Amino acid sequence: MFNYLRQRFTSHLRERGRRRARLVSKDGRCNIEFGNVQQSRFVFLIDIWTTILDLKWRYKMTIFISAFLGSWFLFGLLWYVLAYVHQDLPEFNPSINHTPCVENINGLTSAFLFSLETQVTIGYGYRCVTEQCATAIFLLIFQSILGVIINSFMCGAILAKISRSKNRAKTITFSKNAVISKRGGKLCLLIRVANLRKSLLIGSHIYGKLLKTTITPEGETIILDQVNLEFVVDAGNENLFFISPLTIYHIIDKNSPFFHMAAETLLQQDFELVVFLDGTVEATSATCQVRTSYIPEEVLWGYRFAPIVSKTKEGKYRVDFQNFSKTVAVETPHCAFCLYNEKEAKAKEKKGYDNPGFVLSEVNETSDTKM
Repeated sequence: MFNYLRQRFTSHLRERGRRRARLVSKDGRCNIEFGNVQQSRFVFLIDIWTTILDLKWRYKMTIFISAFLGSWFLFGLLWYVLAYVHQDLPEFNPSINHTPCVENINGLTSAFLFSLETQVTIGYGYRCVTEQCATAIFLLIFQSILGVIINSFMCGAILAKISRSKNRAKTITFSKNAVISKRGGKLCLLIRVANLRKSLLIGSHIYGKLLKTTITPEGETIILDQVNLEFVVDAGNENLFFISPLTIYHIIDKNSPFFHMAAETLLQQDFELVVFLDGTVEATSATCQVRTSYIPEEVLWGYRFAPIVSKTKEGKYRVDFQNFSKTVAVETPHCAFCLYNEKEAKAKEKKGYDNPGFVLSEVNETSDTKM
């Protein structure tokens, strides 16, 4: 009993570890990390716009708040220093005829408030710059320009992150499993994909990559070797009318990497099928890419997808997403090689070939008989 439980636990851990070993997760995130990068991290500051866009929201909001508070406080210190140098503060006991650089700055707090009012152009009117100091005028102009730059950059970065096509890709979903069954007399690998929004993706194109470890004739081991897989629908794989869920399929022929696989050996294979969908968002004209992956445990041999689209009494088409990933068992050849051999055998039976080794020889008959 103990050995049985140990074997079950070991097999469970092995299967769990194999399921985790995937390059692309089901929601399209890439499971990869870079180590021993020789290039300096400061190179990311060269492309600061992309770096800011790629940051997570918590870091972006931290930078957003820190940029404004930091600039307000920094210029508040400069306004305080200016008032201190010009002896405008109350501790210097300025005379009645003394004209300060900035009216009503009495300390660091009032200098910070004036900095905030200047940069965000509030302008309460209680504190203002006089024409007494050219330095104050220059500092006012410099802070106003810098404030506009900070405001434009940070607000633009937040708006760009909100409107990124990556968010549109989240409304495109793939079926949980891929299935292998006959379609149109051919053995095919089928995947279902749906657009959860009524707005279309323009110029959609779908394709796949099969990732596996291969060994070249020279003995070189290539990890994550990529093999192209063509996916089509009945209308082709270009410019899909993607208003309702589509079932895309890959024909398993002699050029397909699935040709030499069988139902009995599928789970023993080590591969990852990554499916991509590229398109242009109709509302923003921005391009987006959706991707997902399937490992051998997620490819069901001998199944097809259940119907999902029906027509109501009011004449509308209804999509039932409850059956989106539901599969139904169907009769399917256990390998592509057997299916094509069966077709060739049936074709030969219909043609009725002659035996080229058989030759009919004529015999001359004579009426004379010898005794």
